[in-house]
Amino acid sequence: MVAPVLDELDRAIIHALHVDGRAPFSRIASVLHVSDQTVARRYRRLRSAGLLNVVGQLDARRLGWVQWIVRIQVTPDSAIPIADALARRPDTSWVSLTSGGTQIVSVIQARSPHERDALLFGQLPRTPRVVGVTAHCLLRVFAGGPTGWHGRANSLGPEQIAALSPRHPPPAQHGRVLLEEGDEQLAAALARDGRAGYPELARATGWSEMTAKRRLEQLRGGCALFFDVDVDPLHLGFEMVAMLWLTVEPSALRRAAEAIAAHPEVAFAAATTGPTNLLVFVACHDAEALYDYLEGGIGSLPGVRQIESAPVIRDSKRAGTAKKGTGRRAG
Repeated sequence: MVAPVLDELDRAIIHALHVDGRAPFSRIASVLHVSDQTVARRYRRLRSAGLLNVVGQLDARRLGWVQWIVRIQVTPDSAIPIADALARRPDTSWVSLTSGGTQIVSVIQARSPHERDALLFGQLPRTPRVVGVTAHCLLRVFAGGPTGWHGRANSLGPEQIAALSPRHPPPAQHGRVLLEEGDEQLAAALARDGRAGYPELARATGWSEMTAKRRLEQLRGGCALFFDVDVDPLHLGFEMVAMLWLTVEPSALRRAAEAIAAHPEVAFAAATTGPTNLLVFVACHDAEALYDYLEGGIGSLPGVRQIESAPVIRDSKRAGTAKKGTGRRAG
């Protein structure tokens, strides 16, 4: 697969949207010293080509929901249909097929024990051609989610980033955010298009445009809603995406997780329950770069006892809504 070429302006716009997915084109244009029309035209071209999408997502932790990493063993002929079916579920945020073509890995958020049990003990085990399911609770996320993947975008300088960064009052340190009537419809519309205008959000929720704007800002200011840029790492030159399942000595877990979260290769890192206790998603330029990272980036960390690595060969879902067609295939 030959990845489309993104020039420096494309990359700068992606970085700007990574800083603030709803930043007005005029502000992005001012920071990049180009015209509003140029930024709007580039963004629409990239989005219509399926190269990027800004997506709004609810933060499960702020809402008191529990996230699970689920590993599903399937027969090879059923992997893609089952992965795509999982991707269409609103409670999944990542669905990938790993090397070998018989394991699907998905991040699932359960709002209640009933939802968890219905999926893990009911629907998945009864799905034809599913031969095994394991689920591990995400205990603490160190990289990814609201923090995004800082390593994928490096086109802007500190002053440009500061000029684009959204300014919200700090959220309350304790207590959960409660969803109100209409919030689900608002979140669903933003999951489809994080830059949807207020008229569209008003139609989706039945609110006025002013109410839609105010509620969006309330959820965002309370860190219950964040915006991410869904862009295939392949388009940014990262041909090797892999999941790493690490076994780390408990006394060294926090230090190792914080160190790993700062690595530019790392898109996601979280402590989990289960036989391994740290899950890491990494993106490297090629297989040799992945080897170098495993040896130097992970291997040099104290307390890491074991590594299981699994290259991702297909994404059915990265963020927001499911992918159209067959999804991404790694090179």
